Formats: sequence, structure tokens, C-alpha cells
Amino acid sequence: MRIQFTALFLVASLFCSAQQKDLTTLLYDTYETYKETTLNKRRIKHFDLYPLIEKYRKNDKFKVSRVGTSIEGRPLSLISIGEGETNVFLWSQMHGDEPTATQAIFDIFNLFNSPDFRTEKQEILANCTLHFLPMLNPDGAEVFRRRNRLGIDINRDALRLQSPEGQTLKRVRDSLDADFGFNLHDQSTYYNAERTEKPATISYLAPAYNYEKDINEKRGNAMKVIVFMNNIIQKYAEGQVGRYNDDFEPRAFGDNIQKWGTSTILIESGGYLGDVEKQEIRKLNYVSILSAIYSIATENYKEIALEEYEKIPENDRKLFDLKIENATYPLLGKDYILDIGMNRLEVDKEEHNDFWYSSRILDQGDLSTYYGYETLDATGYTITPGKVYPDLVSSFSALAALDIKSLLKSGYTYVRVVNIPNENLSSPFPIHVIGKKYEVPDFLVEVGLNPTFVLKKGDNITHAVINGFLIDLNSDKKTNFKNAMIYR
Repeated sequence: MRIQFTALFLVASLFCSAQQKDLTTLLYDTYETYKETTLNKRRIKHFDLYPLIEKYRKNDKFKVSRVGTSIEGRPLSLISIGEGETNVFLWSQMHGDEPTATQAIFDIFNLFNSPDFRTEKQEILANCTLHFLPMLNPDGAEVFRRRNRLGIDINRDALRLQSPEGQTLKRVRDSLDADFGFNLHDQSTYYNAERTEKPATISYLAPAYNYEKDINEKRGNAMKVIVFMNNIIQKYAEGQVGRYNDDFEPRAFGDNIQKWGTSTILIESGGYLGDVEKQEIRKLNYVSILSAIYSIATENYKEIALEEYEKIPENDRKLFDLKIENATYPLLGKDYILDIGMNRLEVDKEEHNDFWYSSRILDQGDLSTYYGYETLDATGYTITPGKVYPDLVSSFSALAALDIKSLLKSGYTYVRVVNIPNENLSSPFPIHVIGKKYEVPDFLVEVGLNPTFVLKKGDNITHAVINGFLIDLNSDKKTNFKNAMIYR
């Protein structure tokens, strides 16, 4: 019979050093030792994983099996480790553009393949057998697209099982008769924890298995493990955890896997300030998933009160990349006070390995119940149209030689360039580039348009908004600017 420790003691003891450091601190602090450095951006493809999978195929600690094939013929692999009676099944990237947990899985493999923390790892592997199916949708990952090659959402294919990827997921779950399942996704970075300005960096759900949202032992166990993980995430992203609505979706895999008898835990990786490639969120996945596995191995999650699950704030979707508050907007001879919410929308490059931003105004008016990753109170500032620089610039090299901040301070937000390189899809400078004959449209602040203007306080231009990026013209502080637009 296993000795039942308190949750607090187990959290402190997992992967402990001689100094008895706290679990989460030790996992977090040593993370770089185990991070899989060949995976360091969101746009990863199956060929990035292939050499890693082959490495573990040759490793006696792991069992690697080909369990299916995607529509375009890419292999789907199941990687297993451990010999315990409790089967834990983790699958990631069911949606091709949701890779954060896929990277974290290979970090976890590196830890289990290391010589470190031998006693603690033996405890996990003696009680559990861990099964990982990374990148369930490799065809979607190839083009950084949510859906598979058939154009369907695999997560709505649990009943018809039209897709080979969905068939594989069902077959593996059934063959394992998994006790616990981790359904690993990414969500929009614009979700926030309910009624707060904080992003929902991680969101959880113990899916319902019927319309009545009943809680049986299996679903209750999933809820308890989620509470355990929430307590861990709070240490590194306080207040940045959300809980998904649990309305039953009869076509979804998570809901059905719960129904089929596996305690199913949905983990969604959202947004974190300054973490465009989600590498900090990847680390949080690594820490929380490992800790949850240990909780399952030791069964200490059973001591957690179910009612704690409902205390996790619900997901909301009220975040913008940039929010301008209380700005004065002159229109047809009158001044209006306006809030503006802007998002930076990613546009994939041709090879789907990088992107550029084409920003849009998402909403305007009274946005007092919304929040921004970046917010400027523009009380007393006037929105002013940007101008076209009067001189024709010969090339990008000539443009680079100009003092662009001075141009912005003078109200110029566009510059004409004679020779615009064909390979450039966006402007690397914090000013829009236009062709010799391009006519800039009349200025409007309107939903759907690119947010570009300057802000005046009195007679002085103090800020510029270029392609949804805020530039403080009186500060030398580095901004998060990535690109402006090119209009040929």
C-alpha cells in the first residue's frame, strides 16, 4: 500500500535535491538543462521531430511504435516509457498550428533520458507507463494550419472518424485503455482570466462526458489533477490561469475520451507578455505536466477537494495587443473620445517557417471592459493622420540611413521608395513603405483597417502607432516592434 503524503509535501519532494528544494523551483530552475534546443520556435514541422524520434527508437529506455499515418503519408509515432500499471496517454498538436506542448514533450524526454534524479524517476516509472503521441496533425503543421489535409478539424472527428489521424487517436486510446489522458493544445493569446487584465497563459478543462455535465470518478480525478497543476502555475504566472466552459461537445475527442473512461485533462497554452514564440509557456507546460504525472504516480491528487476546481476563473476573450484609451478623435468638425483595440495578425511566409504582422483595428468605442497587453491612457492626446514623406527615397539602404524617429516626430508615417526588394513582404523599419504610384487612402479610425496614426499632445507629436505597434517618440527604450507594411 502506498503511503499517502500531503499534496504540499509531495510538491516539495518531487525531484528534490539534497537541499530539499521545492519541486517547481527545481524543475523551473534546471529547465535549460533539459530543453530540446533543436526546437525553439512555434513553426516546427515533422522533419524537425523525425531525428529526435529516431534517437529514442534506438534508446532502450523508450519504446517507439509507428501507430498510424497522416493523409499525406507522414508517420504518427507513439513513444512510451515506464512499466507501471497506470497508463497515462498524452497527445499534442491535434491542430497543426498549436505546437507548444509538442516542444515540452521532447523536453520531458530529455529529462527522463538524463542520469539525474534517478530515485524520483523510478518512482514515476514503477507506478505509471507514459505514452506520448506528439504532433498528431503533421500535415497541418507543415503549413502551420489548424486543420488537417482533408480540411477538417480533427477535434470534431471523434464520432465519424473520417480522418486517419482521428482513427489513430481512437485506436491508441482504446488499446491502452488509458487511465489518464492529456489533450494538449494552444489557444488564442487574446484569452484572459475572467474579469482581469491578465492573459490566460494556461487554461484547463476536465471535459464533460454528457449534456448534464455529470461528475463521475473519472472526471472528478481529472478535475483534481487540474487543481494540482493550477497551484503550480500560480507560482510563475500568478492569476494567469483560466478554465474553459464545459458545455458538452458530442463530436470532440476530449469529451468522448472522458466518456470512454479516461480521466481527460485539456491543457491550452495561451499568451504571456513578451513571449511571442511561447518558450516561457513551453517551460510552464514542462513543469506542470511533470508535476501532474508525479501526482498521478503517487495518487496524492485524490486528497484534493473537488470544489477547488470551480474556483479557477473562467476563460474570457477580452485582450488586445494594444489598447489606446480616451483618445480624442476629430471627425467632421467635432471631437470624440474613443478607445481603440488593435491586434497584430500573423501572416505566414511562403515556407511557413516565419511570419510578419498585418495589424487591424478589432474594436473601438467604449472598451472599458477590455484589456491590452499594452495600454496607453491617451487622455489629452489627439489622434492625427500620418503623412507621406515628401522626398522620394531610392532604396532600402537609403531609407536605413534616415533618422526615422525624426520623421515620425514630424508626422510622417509613410515613405516612398523607388526600388522595393521583391523578397520583402513587409517593412523592417518602423514606417510604412509605399511604391512610387501608391495613393494612401483617406484617414479613418475604423474596424478592419490597419492602425496607423500619430498622437499629439498640444502641438507636439509624442507617440506613433505604426501597424499596431506603439512607439514612444520621447523614449529610447527598445520596443517590441517587428514590422510595418509595404504597399506597392
